[in-house]
Amino acid sequence: MARLLAHETDLSFVQISAIFTGVADLKKTFEAARARRGMGQGTLLFVDEIHRFNRGQQDSFLPVMEDGSVTLIGATTENPSFELNAALLSRARVLTFKSLGAEAIEKLLQRAEQAEGKPLPLDEDARAALVAMADGDGRASLTLAEDVWRAAGEGEVFDRARLAEIVQRRAPIYDKAQEGHYNLISALHKCVRGSDPDAALYYFARMLVAGEDPLFLARRIVRMAVEDIGLADPQALVVANAAKDAYDFLGSPEGELALAQAVLYVATAPKSNAGYVAYKAARRLAEESGSPMPPKTILNAPTKLMKSEGYGDGYRYDHDEPDAFSGQDYWPEALGRQNLYRPVERGFEREIAKRLDYWERLRRERRGG
Repeated sequence: MARLLAHETDLSFVQISAIFTGVADLKKTFEAARARRGMGQGTLLFVDEIHRFNRGQQDSFLPVMEDGSVTLIGATTENPSFELNAALLSRARVLTFKSLGAEAIEKLLQRAEQAEGKPLPLDEDARAALVAMADGDGRASLTLAEDVWRAAGEGEVFDRARLAEIVQRRAPIYDKAQEGHYNLISALHKCVRGSDPDAALYYFARMLVAGEDPLFLARRIVRMAVEDIGLADPQALVVANAAKDAYDFLGSPEGELALAQAVLYVATAPKSNAGYVAYKAARRLAEESGSPMPPKTILNAPTKLMKSEGYGDGYRYDHDEPDAFSGQDYWPEALGRQNLYRPVERGFEREIAKRLDYWERLRRERRGG
């Protein structure tokens, strides 16, 4: 695309790769571009893997972009929002190149057949499988086609099974440290939250097939159990931890079934983030309220001085009270009673809500309304 633009605009085309280009090389490139500009010739600079440049190197592009010496086109497989400086992005337009669809891959294969002067030796089902194996990558589809032609004998036509033997399976595009990794784990988490076990199992399997660490997935399933299910089903956390232990015990691939079972459990469990919300509210309250003293009533008095100061004075032992509930006020006087945890009417939290309502009713009665 950069070459086409350079040709159509009569700009001088210069190509570099961030992997092999240092500061000195950049300086020479910019000086040459300024020299061409002085002679009335603009420069279209194409930088492959531009995200590999550090912040300082990226900043060095700004002056030559602003003075018109360079029209920059940078290519990256990463999310520019994460990998490129805001200053550089503000002077650029982001164009997203999407994976090729099956129809586009098929057109490439047809052009390859025209160039070779012979059809691909595949039956209809195997041809569809090859398109799927390309995973939206045009270059990969041509490489697969070359593999098929090399393996074919005179008059031989391959079915899907034979194709798989020849080309093996192309690994899905996936980098465990980059955006694809986070996209899929986000999809898995949201499918669990949305109670779609089939979609959750699909994304779980995709990550495993792509080489994800099963223990990373185990940790995320535990997180789902505490964040999105909580006390609506207290067993969710037990199941998630048990699946992790089972994987530790069995290893791969047997242990992956335990993780898959945990995915199905958390996806089909009743959902509540009440505990998660309550915890965040408690953290916020603790950070904003300073250090108010708890009521002296509920503090121990290990010394005579502390006892004389009223520590522990009037404390009521709940197990000695009717219904094992005293209804005392445990909050610092400076804060007053707060309501942080609000259970939902789903799963086991429905029972918790009934208990809280019962205790609140007793609390009001024992305080005289």
